[in-house]
This record gives sequence, C-alpha cells and structure tokens, in this order.
Amino acid sequence: MRYGISPVRHPASCAGHHARCPIRAGRGRAIGDRMRGPRRIVRMNTSLPLPDPLPPASRRVAHEANKLAKRLRHQVGRAIADFGMIEDGDKVMVCLSGGKDSYTLLDILLQLQKKAPVSFSITAVNLDQKQPGFPEHVLPDYLKSIGIDFHIIEQDTYSVVTRVVPEGKTMCSLCSRLRRGALYTYAEQHGFTKIALGHHRDDLVATFFLNLFFHSKISGMPPKLLSDDGKHVVIRPLAYVREDDIAAYADARGFPIIPCNLCGSQENLQRKQVKRMLDAWERETPGRIEQIARALGDIRPSQLSDPKLFDFLALGRHGDGALPDAHAWLAGGASDTDANEGPGDTATL
Repeated sequence: MRYGISPVRHPASCAGHHARCPIRAGRGRAIGDRMRGPRRIVRMNTSLPLPDPLPPASRRVAHEANKLAKRLRHQVGRAIADFGMIEDGDKVMVCLSGGKDSYTLLDILLQLQKKAPVSFSITAVNLDQKQPGFPEHVLPDYLKSIGIDFHIIEQDTYSVVTRVVPEGKTMCSLCSRLRRGALYTYAEQHGFTKIALGHHRDDLVATFFLNLFFHSKISGMPPKLLSDDGKHVVIRPLAYVREDDIAAYADARGFPIIPCNLCGSQENLQRKQVKRMLDAWERETPGRIEQIARALGDIRPSQLSDPKLFDFLALGRHGDGALPDAHAWLAGGASDTDANEGPGDTATL
C-alpha cells in the first residue's frame, strides 16, 4: 500500500484475463468517461458560407465613416445637454429643406432618439415654396423609405418674394420671414414644443461677423432661443458641428440633396462675403474658426464696453450719491474754457 490507498484485490479467476476482469473493465470505462466527458453528436455543415473580406480601401472608408458618425453624435448630444434643448415628452419638429445640413440633423437625431435618456418624438416638416424646378417627390420618397412621420407644407412664397423684391436685390430677408411664419404657424397648430433647425458651427460664427461688420453689434446665432412672440423654442443641435464634417457625412450617407437656387445661391449676399473671409482664415491658420466658436461660449462682460451688461458705475465708488450724467460733464464746452484764457496764456506741462 502506498500513499494510504488500499490496493484493489481482483478475483483469482481474472489473473491473466485483464480484458475480461469486471473490476478493471469498470475502472477503465469510468476513467475513459471522465476523460471524454458527455457524448455529443456534432453534425458538420461542409457548406458554411464565408463573408467576403472587404478590400483594405473599403475597410478604411467604412472605418472613417463610423468615426465621423460617432463624432457627430457626440457633438450633437453635447449641445443638447449643454443648452437643455430636448426634454422628456418633447414633440420635436425638424425643419427639412433637402440640403445637407437638415438631412444630417434629422439622421443624427433619429440615432440619438434610440438611446436617449428621455423620450421624445420627431416629425420632419418641409415647406414647399413652389420654387420652379423643385423636385417635389424627393423628400416624401426618402422620408417614407426611413419610416418617419413627416408633413409637407405647401405655400407659394417664391412668387411673393420674386414679385416684391426688385431684381438684383437679395431675397433672404423677406424669404426667411415668410418661411419662418409658415413653420411657426404649423408648429403652433400641431402642438410642437421644439423647432429644430440645421444651422451649424460655421453658421454661428458667420452670423457673429455679419452683425459685427454690418450692424455694429456683438451678436450671433444662439443655439437655443425663444421666438419673438414667446410661443416657440427654436433649437440648433448642430451648433458644435463643422460644416466640412456635415458635407462629408452627407456624402457618406448618400442623402438625396436638393440644390437651392432661391436664396443661398445669390452671389452678392453679405453672408457669402463673410464665408469667403472665414475660408481664407482657415486656409492660412487652420483651427481659427474653432477658436472663434469657443470664444462665443466664453463671454466676459467686464472686458467689454456695454454698461447694460456690466455695472461699471459701481466700480471704485466712494459714496451712495448719484453720479453726474454725461450732460453734466458736457455742460461746459471747450469754448467756455478758451474764453476765460487771456491772449498770452499758454498751456504748460
């Protein structure tokens, strides 16, 4: 006996007949069963189809498209969170024009809707302005193919604009007012709580310079605003997204783009002048537009000159009395001082 294990005694009759020994045979079957485990019947299919591997170039394109889509979802989600654009139970009306911006907006919102922390509905709305040559079937066919709720508003604003605006003048001012009025009316009638527009980061920066150069004010295009009548909340979820990224995404997704020849194509637009300036800046100094966009989100009123935004009068005051206004300071003009001086008086420093 070794290691405290008692040897198994075999019957004398099994000597030399190990193959027929019941003890040895049983032990062998037990050991074999433990080694083999439970018996399984495996049926091999010899005709399993194997996926064709993508060529390296196609894999690279697909990888870049996935990275771009992920970046856009991240930027749109961050804008929604930063500005509280969408809340639980919201009915969001996405204004769809047929351009790359509105297509991208709708597509990204539909992706975010599936995993959003709040529940909200999306309806795509297009305003058919009866523009000559406008392909009326493109948007309905696309929206039906993706299975989304949509509505087409038909209103002949094109003939109104072309009749009222003289030839050679830009149409944007009147066109945008008519378009905005039609969309606001529809949103109010159908109880939409948010109106989503496709303006992106570059639009926000360009609007800032438009107001700076042509209206002498520091004002831009806010990511979220309340309409003048206080009835509608307008959101711009693409506020953090670059225009170049939108163009690349629209191309990768193959959206049926409808070109606009009504407003954005006019060469004498001030907005186009600003865009050319920004494009030149970006070529000379890449990243400049991004820096400006970040600056629009980091305003320091005390470092500007607007007394309505910052109380400059309270800085360094010694008493509670009212300060003299500009009229008091200008009550005595320079002519009064000159009159009190003699003919030989000279200023000495």
